[in-house]
Amino acid sequence: MATTGKHLFTTLEADGTLTVSLEDVTFDDPTGSQVLVRMEAAPINPSDLAILVGGADMDNAEYSPGKFVAKMPKQANAASITRHGLKLPAGNEGAGTVIAAGDSDAAQALMGQRVSCVPGNAYSQYCMADAGTCLPLGDHASEEGASAFVNPMTALGFVENARADGQDAILHTVGASNLGQMLTRICREDGIGLVNIVRKSDQADLLKDLGAAHVANSSDEDFMDQLTAAIRDTGASYGFDPVGGGKLVDTAFKAMEHVAIERMTEYSRYGSNQQKRMFIYGRLDTGATILTPGYGFGWTLSGWLLFPFLQSVGQDAMDRMRRRVRDNLTTTFASHYKERVTLEEMLTKDAVMDYRTMRTGEKYLVTPWG
Repeated sequence: MATTGKHLFTTLEADGTLTVSLEDVTFDDPTGSQVLVRMEAAPINPSDLAILVGGADMDNAEYSPGKFVAKMPKQANAASITRHGLKLPAGNEGAGTVIAAGDSDAAQALMGQRVSCVPGNAYSQYCMADAGTCLPLGDHASEEGASAFVNPMTALGFVENARADGQDAILHTVGASNLGQMLTRICREDGIGLVNIVRKSDQADLLKDLGAAHVANSSDEDFMDQLTAAIRDTGASYGFDPVGGGKLVDTAFKAMEHVAIERMTEYSRYGSNQQKRMFIYGRLDTGATILTPGYGFGWTLSGWLLFPFLQSVGQDAMDRMRRRVRDNLTTTFASHYKERVTLEEMLTKDAVMDYRTMRTGEKYLVTPWG
């Protein structure tokens, strides 16, 4: 029996017109390993905002019930040329209840269960997902499992990546984010050194309450002294940055180099030979990434994305990581939300203007059924 529900789509035309709207979509019965999930909760992550609003002029957008239409600036529109004319769903992850299942054993085993999933169209009342990508939540509520993939697996991925490269300490430039709080808990549990950068004193207090030993506040006059001391204590020369634009990566490299030079026994005009590595895993700041001289030549800057990382580590490692997430959903991997909005409410001006700012610790949760 076909099932119909509201579904969010985003379309960017060649002339820069961005339309995000709700439409009714009808699903046929699932087949094979497919399951049909009645979606009950889905977070708005920074990775979702790129397709929802991008760099569009949301101040002057036209808002109407279940829809907004905005203009994308020329530069941002040119960078999105490959999606021109495509009607795309949105919402990387979410959680809900399986109400229909295909005939495979894996799909049938999920029938009636509450699951988290990564369908790519989680901003909907129903979505089709593959049973292999679903994580049974057991007694956990959908809200508890809604953010069970992107942030938890990313934070675990940082630690996995660091260990694979022989590192026992990490620097993270947005320590008080939901992901940053998870990373703090993971590093404490796993004995990994962690240097957190925050922007406010209350964020520093939050992390210290979670047991963080090294927090550097960029708003303090002695920030560089704090950062250098934390790197000296932990030996961190390996870090992750979701900001992208600006000079945070540059600042991290300089602090790492300062510590490395302290430990040199002979002068070198090229600086230290300590290898320093930073990964950019987001673009909270879409401006240029600014790098300046001052940290020798032993440094590497590259990008980091979750799905390519998971493909590289293989199914066994991914299953192990997901089991850890499921077993610690309300502790290590707990997420907290500032607001809960329906599908219609997430397209109102007040909501869009708030969640698009991506302020630390102010994540939105979409509840498709109110």
